[in-house]
Amino acid sequence: MDPKIELLAPGGDVDAIKAAIIAGADAVYCGLDNFNARNRASNISFEQLIGIIRLAHQYQCQIFLTLNIVILEREFKSLTKLLNKLANTTLDGVIVQDIGMFYILKKHFPTLDIHASTQLTTHNVGQIPFLKKLGASRVNLSRELNLREITAVNAVCQEQDVLTEVFVHGSLCVAFSGLCYSTSASAGNSGNRGRCSQACREEYETTPSGNNFPLNLKDNSAFFDLPALIDAGVHSFKIEGRIKSASYVHTVVDSFRKQIDGYLETGELTEDGERLYKVFNRDFSNAFLRGDLNQSMFTENPRDNSKNHALQASNAISVVQIQSVEDTLDLEKAQMSASVSEKVKHVSIEKPALTLAFSGNEGQPLTITATAKEATPLISIASPQELTFTVQSSALLTANDKTPLDQAAIDKRFKNFSSAAYNLELLNTQGLAENLSISFKELTLLKNEIASLLNEGHKPVTEVMLPKLEKHPKPAPKKANTVANLSILICDEEDIALAEVTDADIYFKLPDAYKRDCTKYVGFLQDNPRLIPWFPSVLIGKDYDVALNILEQVKPELIVTNNTGIANRAYELGIKWVAGPYLNTTNSYALLAMQQEFDCSGAFISNEINRMQINGIARPKDFKMLYSVYHPILLMASRQCFFQQSVGCEKPRIDNGCMLSCDKSTSITNLKGESFAIDKQKAGYPSIYNQDQFVNTEVVNDLAHMFDDFMLDLTNIGAGDKQSPDKALLIKQFAQLLSTESITDKEMVNMVQNTLKTMVPDATNVQYHNGL
Repeated sequence: MDPKIELLAPGGDVDAIKAAIIAGADAVYCGLDNFNARNRASNISFEQLIGIIRLAHQYQCQIFLTLNIVILEREFKSLTKLLNKLANTTLDGVIVQDIGMFYILKKHFPTLDIHASTQLTTHNVGQIPFLKKLGASRVNLSRELNLREITAVNAVCQEQDVLTEVFVHGSLCVAFSGLCYSTSASAGNSGNRGRCSQACREEYETTPSGNNFPLNLKDNSAFFDLPALIDAGVHSFKIEGRIKSASYVHTVVDSFRKQIDGYLETGELTEDGERLYKVFNRDFSNAFLRGDLNQSMFTENPRDNSKNHALQASNAISVVQIQSVEDTLDLEKAQMSASVSEKVKHVSIEKPALTLAFSGNEGQPLTITATAKEATPLISIASPQELTFTVQSSALLTANDKTPLDQAAIDKRFKNFSSAAYNLELLNTQGLAENLSISFKELTLLKNEIASLLNEGHKPVTEVMLPKLEKHPKPAPKKANTVANLSILICDEEDIALAEVTDADIYFKLPDAYKRDCTKYVGFLQDNPRLIPWFPSVLIGKDYDVALNILEQVKPELIVTNNTGIANRAYELGIKWVAGPYLNTTNSYALLAMQQEFDCSGAFISNEINRMQINGIARPKDFKMLYSVYHPILLMASRQCFFQQSVGCEKPRIDNGCMLSCDKSTSITNLKGESFAIDKQKAGYPSIYNQDQFVNTEVVNDLAHMFDDFMLDLTNIGAGDKQSPDKALLIKQFAQLLSTESITDKEMVNMVQNTLKTMVPDATNVQYHNGL
């Protein structure tokens, strides 16, 4: 493992990236115009990326490219074209969320280093070997983890030879990353596609506790926690901010650079962090890192807090004093911005000018001299740099007037050196005698050698074409006279009685949290072998340990899991497992990855994608495809408490007792009059749900040929104080819809649909139409 501490900076546009580099970042992460999770950032073009990589490497800085969104089936053709181009650069790594993209990278682009995005919600030790097997060399840990939890996960990372990143500064999401669907449910603007609309920053109608911004967290800052993170074994200190200005990036990176270097040199923290308050901030909190989840993490100001901080620090009271403080801060900000602008304008990402000079006579090797010269200096204190080298053919030039190696032939063979990386200014053949020739093979070898030397010694990578996927037919449903199987999800032990009214598969949703060494569910599942354990998305620390013990002690024939740590252990134990709907599966390659790497037997297809996006997915052989047709629409889940800011709570902070015993529910309403249910089940994370239930009967008629299984979520989670429909009757209606006799009977289908509308009046399937 590399013991060097890395300072990893954001770069939303070229100037911000330059600012990060000259401020002392060890690495910068940035995104192109597509395939990245900061759709609102300016982002950069591929040509700019090449110049940025060259500039960064002059400063011994690495560049990581964000490709951190879920990928749709139709996008793999254009994605592969991009990856082919990236494989022939000196890019230092790609940041990935989609499991299908992991598969493509590992199988077809092994020279590209893979980093697991924060969107993968990595928070327990079991997820590390899962990501390692997918090809990840480093993982970004969930921002919700405390130092003790980070230390435990990092110990496994070291065993697996995987590096860890931890966010140390910038915006905090109130939701677990990758599990926020706040506007995907209504408008298709998914955080999993880089289009987060920041519903958590919105103003809401005043809550009973007197708050108008009940979901708005302060910014994260671990500026004074760096020694503890170093002791925890963290490799990379990551700063958030790809939609921030160059001045912001330079200020924050420079502050952290000085803090890190000062600590490593003296063993003391030498910086006071005051400069961090002079650029955009929402005030700061390190409560997640401390494991102290309290109400002080929230702020009623979703905008810039810098003036508020300056006023508080100055104790200004009078109008004149306040104006003076604000004017001084505005002047300081203007000076900081002007200073950064002056610095970045002296560094260039312009393409170097390239000339190739050809020489040789009959009986001699062909000699090519390459000269690449920067138009302006990459580093402000340096002179324009020049790279010159010579390559020679192993074969001799021969006389052949039929296929001469003349100016026209050389122009044709070498014109592609005028690319995103270089401006090919001249192909000089004055030193080449007339009527000479050389084999195409020799010319190709020379071209590849020049390309490698111009590309920091990286040999050209052959273009990859993805093989065509085969769609395998689904097996016949278990029950005769049905178009697909029906399954149900329950979480209440009393609902086991539903087994008497249906022969459907019954999944039992296990809790998110447990008492330490809890064994209750081991005996319960052993006594009820018909139940298929359903593991949740987030299992942190002891909760993962208990869930793992349930898996290992019960050893069920089949499980459904939304947590990759549990998936990996099931694979190791030889237990069949199905990927749950919160693994965000949107494409065929994700299915192949899970099947081939972890012997996964099936997967729920994400409810975020629409009919056309689903229809393109190819089923692997001997693999099940499942879909949830009835469920509460999760908008976000959080480790924080949503009740402190809404209805109020007598507890000053969240503790383990809150997780295990609290079962409150309420709602919040935005200024458009849209209400959202806040629901906290016992032993579950605080969550926000759409007021409408997801009910999709159309998918049965449209895509029953694709799916083995349609599921009903009967857990009542997210229902709040609403009257829940009769569960047995719901099962009966959907079973009727899945019968082969009904599916072609429009009158019967309409009758079932009308009954469901009566039973579930607040229902929608807009996601099935909008998609991503």
